[in-house]
Amino acid sequence: MNIFEFTLQLNGYPIAKAKRRLLEIQAISEVDYKEYVLNKRREIVEFHLKNNPFYSRFVGSESFSDWNSIPVMQKSDLQTPLAQRLSRGFTKKNAYVNKTSGSSGHPFIFAKDKYAHALSWAEFIDRYNWFNLNFKNSLQARFYGIPLNTVGYQKERLKDRLSARYRFPIFDLSEEKMAHFLTVFRRKEFEYINGYTSSIVLFAKFLQRKNIILKNVCPSLRFCIVTSEILFEDDKNLLKSTFGVSVVNEYGASELGLIGFTNKADDFVANSECLFIEILDQNSNPVPNGMPGRIVITSFYNKAHPIIRYDIGDTGILSATSTLKRPIIKKLIGRTNDVAKLPSGKTVPGLTFYYVTKSIIEDDGNVKEFIIIQLELDVFKIMYTSYKPLTTKEKGEIQKALFTYLENKLNLEFERVAVLERSNSGKLKQFISKL
Repeated sequence: MNIFEFTLQLNGYPIAKAKRRLLEIQAISEVDYKEYVLNKRREIVEFHLKNNPFYSRFVGSESFSDWNSIPVMQKSDLQTPLAQRLSRGFTKKNAYVNKTSGSSGHPFIFAKDKYAHALSWAEFIDRYNWFNLNFKNSLQARFYGIPLNTVGYQKERLKDRLSARYRFPIFDLSEEKMAHFLTVFRRKEFEYINGYTSSIVLFAKFLQRKNIILKNVCPSLRFCIVTSEILFEDDKNLLKSTFGVSVVNEYGASELGLIGFTNKADDFVANSECLFIEILDQNSNPVPNGMPGRIVITSFYNKAHPIIRYDIGDTGILSATSTLKRPIIKKLIGRTNDVAKLPSGKTVPGLTFYYVTKSIIEDDGNVKEFIIIQLELDVFKIMYTSYKPLTTKEKGEIQKALFTYLENKLNLEFERVAVLERSNSGKLKQFISKL
């Protein structure tokens, strides 16, 4: 057991037990997996109906009859004091307590019992083992934010030391800072990069402008793992070519743990061992595999706090080849609340603007990052960072593309800024509606 796992065990998180349980689940055959899923769904619902007054009130019943009759849980439903949502026998002192990032607009504090949290770590350890990476001695170049208060800062730094991580704070992504990042890569034997997609992509663009392949600078580098933000296909190709290593996509949430992870065959494999993932329409009915819908997730093992038929706030598609034991995420589309309303009455995902604009705005590598803000039904602002201002011609091409893909009579405003504002965690929200 390495020092990271020993520390988990010492703090009451039974990681050894969790790793054994994960192996048992993985050994269940495809034929028997449906029974495993049905049993775990029923068990976790019945547990919370019996032991969690908040959940029994939410469901409106004290008994389980039919899965589809269980109401879908929204993040806003959980914005009450945590003490009112804990199951009997659990307190803030004997459970893992944290808060969501708030990127959905509905932040809340949640709890996980310590066994459930240990299972989350067992999942991460297992997936990293797919690529022969471990938290003991595989040195990680970590592109994340960090709390600025003293306690939070020191806590994260301690976790970095225990987990063989070197942190690159992402609140300052100036040319000078990224030049410093490069000097660190020259002297440290990193095995992999891990962090927020947008920050890592920005570093890749810096390297591209310098005509530098990162693996030539840091020969020990083997993988790049991106998380927390959507990975666009052209950005993935940029990372591959600029870093000179394979790119792995990680999808997770603090309240759930690991949701999806790319395997060596580049399949985006969803976590079926500890979670049940549904794709539902607006009426909470399941959609066929291959069709888009709301991502709704159930945590099988969290007894401290109900996370059952929980709408995570994302939309996505499961591959038509998915099975209960091996669900494959075909595509993550974006957040369900990032919606743009147009003057014609049409409603489109906010990322539609981002996709269309991105295809034009980055052709010559001038624009480093940008976000789109809807100010009025027909007014959208593009805030961007760049080496030189966009020309009138370039602005006209962007507007023409929006007219072609969306509708006419949309008014665009452009604002060039030195840096784009990120959330407290360091994430970049790519579309914002002010309506």
